[in-house]
Amino acid sequence: MFETKRLLKVPENRKVRNDLRKAVRLHFAENKVLPPSNLETLEIHAEKILSKLNLNSEFLDFTIVLAGNEIWRETVASVPFNRRLLLLPQCLKSQLSCKAEIDELGLICAGCGSCKIDSILSRAEELGYSTLVAEGTTVAIGLVEEGSIDAVIGVSCMSVLQKSFEPVTQAAVPAIGIPLLYEGCVETTADYDWLFSEMELFAENEKIRPISVSLIKNDVLNYFTGENLQKHFNSESVTAKLAAKMMGMGGHRMRPLLSVLAYQSYTKDFSEKVQESLSVIIECFHKASLIHDDIEDDEDERYGQPTIHRTEGIPVAINVGDYLIGKGYMMLANNSVNAEIISKCLKVVAASHTRLSEGQGDDIRLYKNIFNLSVDDITGIFSQKTGEAVKVALLTGAICGNAPEIDLTHLKAFSEFFGIAYQIRDDLNEYREENDLKNAFDFPFLLVLLNLELKGSGISLKDLIHGYKLNGLAKEFEKFEIEKKAETWLDQFLQKCYQELDQLLNLKLRLSLYAVMGKVFKK
Repeated sequence: MFETKRLLKVPENRKVRNDLRKAVRLHFAENKVLPPSNLETLEIHAEKILSKLNLNSEFLDFTIVLAGNEIWRETVASVPFNRRLLLLPQCLKSQLSCKAEIDELGLICAGCGSCKIDSILSRAEELGYSTLVAEGTTVAIGLVEEGSIDAVIGVSCMSVLQKSFEPVTQAAVPAIGIPLLYEGCVETTADYDWLFSEMELFAENEKIRPISVSLIKNDVLNYFTGENLQKHFNSESVTAKLAAKMMGMGGHRMRPLLSVLAYQSYTKDFSEKVQESLSVIIECFHKASLIHDDIEDDEDERYGQPTIHRTEGIPVAINVGDYLIGKGYMMLANNSVNAEIISKCLKVVAASHTRLSEGQGDDIRLYKNIFNLSVDDITGIFSQKTGEAVKVALLTGAICGNAPEIDLTHLKAFSEFFGIAYQIRDDLNEYREENDLKNAFDFPFLLVLLNLELKGSGISLKDLIHGYKLNGLAKEFEKFEIEKKAETWLDQFLQKCYQELDQLLNLKLRLSLYAVMGKVFKK
């Protein structure tokens, strides 16, 4: 983020503001930067722009705001007005004559005309905007995440724009920020001509219009209702009925969602039938792995219900898992795409299936081998165990949408890094849960880090793990700052994820996966 003592200053002179806006636009026309961008990149570009104009650094932060606006402008402009939010600050109101009421969401304009808010809201509502008069960065992000809007145009003071940068970037919210002309919380003002020009800009461009992850998630969830599943599991056999029951059980449906996001991002010939089939196929493979995992881990519950091997016995559960694998392959082979695409998908799924099984095999043997594992060893297991499932979902969707090979390469790497980051975060969460009956092997990454620290200390990790329970480990974790070290590793793999996303040619999927990352790894 910004340094602590910086000049959050907006040029008072309109000509200076407009000259800077024009210079920023010309600069990024020649130096393309895809959104979202980190602050360091924007600052480098802002410094170059100021240097070219022979302006000093007093307007650096203002130029950074303009740079952020510019890289998002095409994306925001591609969003229909009725999918945008206009966010205004309450400090635009007149303190003396304002007749507005304020509720839990913000100011409810009375239309008294004593300030500019009424005319701005009237124009926004004519265009079809949703509007909010409040300090609403969190609300705005929430509205994007729930699928109500796809882009935000916000007016705020520079300090609030500064604080909003990180959460807005992390959530990949397409946004344009109009800074107030001066800092203050009473009767402030803005460049209204600039605001209206941004509000009224629309340029239809389906290639870059962002996909609403939340709306697609609702579509995906509908594929797993009892009625829809009946289309795919219409056999009267007990095995098919148990498989359908497992398919209908809870979960976030993240893997089918990833597949659909990839498919929609690339396809030029959308088919609802193909999309639904992909969702069910990916979930078949996922649910099969869960059934087998539950047997291997001797789990009692899944989604708050008894596991199949508890209610039906291990032989039946193994068979249902096998049935779901076969069902997934059968549906993939019969998918409504050309034979070349089916062949390519089958190769991806089969390769990932074997790698995932190898990773699961190593995971099962962790009890014996963890004392000899390096960080590379354990992250390799995570990559196979979790990363491969993500990879299958993204690649099958992308392949069915005819994605270019270069993007498939980056999606493969992203999936592996995502799987590692997900498992490290999961291990940290497991350790931090309030549970006196913790199994130390629920957080193997932390054990590996501790084991490496203990080498040469005369203390044995084996001696610390009594009956595979936590016991004396907590003190050693604290002594060697294991949680902090794990967080550092997590951040490193998250950065690797973002580095791969930044190289995707497809902006739709790039933004969608940024949004998924922001939600899954929300701090």
